[in-house]
Amino acid sequence: MADQDYARRHLRFGWWSLLFFTMLGLMLESLHGFKVPAYLDASNETRRLMWTLAHAHGTLLSIVHVIFGLSVRAAPDTSARNRPLISWCLIGASLLLPGGFFLGGVVFYGGDPGVGVLLVPVGAVSMMIAVFLLARTAASAGQESASSSEGTRPRKDGARGPASKR
Repeated sequence: MADQDYARRHLRFGWWSLLFFTMLGLMLESLHGFKVPAYLDASNETRRLMWTLAHAHGTLLSIVHVIFGLSVRAAPDTSARNRPLISWCLIGASLLLPGGFFLGGVVFYGGDPGVGVLLVPVGAVSMMIAVFLLARTAASAGQESASSSEGTRPRKDGARGPASKR
């Protein structure tokens, strides 16, 4: 898959999922505004928490996708080697984290979330793998650019050239 395909995939995924999760937020606000007992009763505090966490994590991960798509466009060489793994980890995290929180709030047992919440740790690990790989490639890209500029210093005319010994 080409760099632009990854950029397009994550920009598209990010913007559409941002729309979805902001609509989820609007739905949660509506449930709150209309004082729906299935959402606001004290016995449903777990549901309210799980669905709020689903909304928050989904929105944040949507923005991460947009940033990743833009960074692929801006610096195509960064993360090129690990890009397929990073891409799938980000998509997996964006489905599993908010999905697990949401499912954990659909059916819950005496204040404990439902079994859907078991998806959350898998999504979290997926997110951590993607962030680790991105951070590692960003750090190595910074070291490469620093080492390529070693031995040069600004000349009087403002250009960079080989360092001269005094």
